[in-house]
Amino acid sequence: MAASAPPCCVRIFSFTPPLTALHRPRRRRVPSVRCSLAAAPGVRAPAELVDSILSKVKGTDRGVLLPKEGHEEVADVALQLGKYCIDEPVKSPLIFGEWEVVYCSVPTSPGGIYRTPIGRLVFKTNDMVQVVEAPDIVRNNLSLSVFGLDGAVSLKGKLNVLDSKWIQVIFEPVELKVGSLGFQYGGESEVKLEITYVGEKIRLGKGSRGSLFVFLRQ
Repeated sequence: MAASAPPCCVRIFSFTPPLTALHRPRRRRVPSVRCSLAAAPGVRAPAELVDSILSKVKGTDRGVLLPKEGHEEVADVALQLGKYCIDEPVKSPLIFGEWEVVYCSVPTSPGGIYRTPIGRLVFKTNDMVQVVEAPDIVRNNLSLSVFGLDGAVSLKGKLNVLDSKWIQVIFEPVELKVGSLGFQYGGESEVKLEITYVGEKIRLGKGSRGSLFVFLRQ
């Protein structure tokens, strides 16, 4: 999940990772759950379905290189996996962890301007990871290269539960690091996502505008 907002200001500074205190969310929060993944309730999806969706998105630059028929095949398998989704996935400890974004049906949904056709020419995407920390913190991290320099784009957000499957994440301004310099721009932004399947290996989500996401646990 990623979001972009029109710039309101730009600040340049020597980059030091911020130590920001965690605040309680303004709405209902995901309960802190202490248990192992093996103890999480739910129905296990057939392994062949999980392997199938991963094989269809592998080597596609997170969906960018897939033709229309390929996207339709991914959507079909995602629909089948959705039948095995637990009743209230937002309450499951399975949602927490480090997830690689391996597919999105709309390339610019994760990564914003950095994943547009022009953005991909300038910025080479190395890794795209989403970290969900108990009880209510989401971090979107994009590792990239630009003109031979290593860079990173990060978004920190607060997770709010909307119902049994839908969540809202309110993000702070974007932080961009290139070499030893750090840039912060934009304002607060938000996204909404429906968790359509979550298991020990993968998580599926659908954005409010219909974008399909496939996450692989790290």
